Amino acid sequence: MTSDVWLPLPPEEIEGLPEGPRYLFWDGGEDGEQPFPGDPARCAVYVVPYMKPWPTRVGPLARLTNVRVIQTLTAGVDDIMARLPDIPPGVQLCNARGVHETSTAELALTLTLAALRGVPGFVRAQQREHWESAFHPSLADRNVLIVGYGSIGEAVEDRLVPFEVARVARVARSQRTTARGPVHPITDLPALLPDADVVILCTPLTEETRGLVDAGFLARMKDGALLVNVARGPVVDTEALLAEVGTGRIGAALDVTDPEPLPPGHPLWRAPGVLISPHVGGPSSAFLPRAGRLLADQLTRFVNHRPLRNVILTTGAAGPGSNGR
Repeated sequence: MTSDVWLPLPPEEIEGLPEGPRYLFWDGGEDGEQPFPGDPARCAVYVVPYMKPWPTRVGPLARLTNVRVIQTLTAGVDDIMARLPDIPPGVQLCNARGVHETSTAELALTLTLAALRGVPGFVRAQQREHWESAFHPSLADRNVLIVGYGSIGEAVEDRLVPFEVARVARVARSQRTTARGPVHPITDLPALLPDADVVILCTPLTEETRGLVDAGFLARMKDGALLVNVARGPVVDTEALLAEVGTGRIGAALDVTDPEPLPPGHPLWRAPGVLISPHVGGPSSAFLPRAGRLLADQLTRFVNHRPLRNVILTTGAAGPGSNGR
């Protein structure tokens, strides 16, 4: 029976790890060339390194012949989904629901407020030592549309409440009702977009959401509206966004882009009305304590043969598990 657990965080820094498995530290190293910490065939649980290049994250998969659980430290699992053929059947793939909601929701509000209140212009004026006062829109009294009402979308709405927004509309893959109100199916987007002053994207990247924000989506947004993307870059058609912001009709605040990292000289860098942060929705001081709690809980469940949390799918099974989206 395999008993090794590969962790991208030093085991001694994670409180509450259960006894039993052999915990091995592996994060790929600075250059992705760090040797494996043990025999990949003995690895029962692979915790995917966080904020490492894609080749590093998926590199061990084909050699983990007896792995039983793959745990990401990201909310999205599109990188692992792209390599499902390398994974044996019967493996549970779990995401990091509960880890990134706080940090990502904070950044969604930061980008929204900074873009609306003109903070990028203030920074440029400060660099020129120029006192440049101006009138800017407030978040108060605005209609906000959250596209992707899973745990991160809910956390965003939690943080919108004190800002006196006029209305929050919610969209997810499936229609449902929450304590705060209805969640619309994605098919309702054409009717909801024209009323939204701020559109916040929190949806996972799937075949259904890839390119969701296309020319038609953007054309339905009202004049002066703001698009905020804390989801994944490919959810937005970059060329369509460039064409729309180029007219000055709408603005955008992007934590993720397509391509990513955004290369020097790319037109998004200098597009009018666009604020860019370098995919920092998750990495903050809020990450480590929440990641540690998730790993301790998941591994305790694993050792005690209890159901795991956040199961997206089991490889070789007929259908995916629930990801809370």
